Amino acid sequence: MPTLDVYWGDNLPLLRALPDACFDLIYVDPPFNTGRKQQRTQLMTVRDEAGDRIGFQGRRYKSIKMGTRGYDDAFEDFPAFLEPRMREAARVLKPDGSLFFHIDYREVHYCKVMLDGILGRECFMNEIIWAYDYGARTRSRWPAKHDNILWYAKNPASYTFNYEAMDRIPYMAPALVGKEKARRGKTPTDVWWHTIVSPNGREKTGYATQKPRGVIDRIVRIHSREGDSLCDFFAGSGTLGASAWELNRNCVLMDSNPEALRVMEKRFANLPVAWHNWPPA
Repeated sequence: MPTLDVYWGDNLPLLRALPDACFDLIYVDPPFNTGRKQQRTQLMTVRDEAGDRIGFQGRRYKSIKMGTRGYDDAFEDFPAFLEPRMREAARVLKPDGSLFFHIDYREVHYCKVMLDGILGRECFMNEIIWAYDYGARTRSRWPAKHDNILWYAKNPASYTFNYEAMDRIPYMAPALVGKEKARRGKTPTDVWWHTIVSPNGREKTGYATQKPRGVIDRIVRIHSREGDSLCDFFAGSGTLGASAWELNRNCVLMDSNPEALRVMEKRFANLPVAWHNWPPA
């Protein structure tokens, strides 16, 4: 049975307390430094003949506001906040381990330069573009509908890449490749098309910046093995932990936001989680 440990607190001292080379895979989704408060309102939809929404077979529904979760996403000096944490990430990563750093267009250029300096430019393997097509569209510039995920291998000559575990995706023009190839599908490139977590879907936790299982599962399957140790020290809603548990990997999650811990408490209610520093005394 895999293990799942969740820590509440500042991730920097928590990381510094860990031994060298203890994780096979680190995925982090730090704050994006958008300069605004990230929040998501939770709604519950119920049948109501006077409701303002019309659903299946013309039935009417109304939405009830259940609450709002969020956090401030603004830093005066974002690199100064990240750099000591990423140096610790490099220290606790095993010699054949991989680091995935999830960010967006606002900071990816600065973060890549920082990570090149910490891990080595030669250790940079891929920039993965997670593309989605959801949400509002501006009329004054091209709408931003992607995130950037930087993959670094601690040793570019030795790392885990389970090609046979890769999921297959449909060909865009199946008639051009033949029936057999069309049936099998093709392997993904460095552009990953995947919808965001649906506001009304079963996967949602209510956390403002929750990432979809499909994206995280692909990273976990291909870049780690069963029994490996994983870490996300900006855990948020705990998606890496959910993926690791189902795919038989051990996982350590950290977050300083009490809202994140409350979300994970609910999400992992039926799992034998080891909680550290939580709930607050």
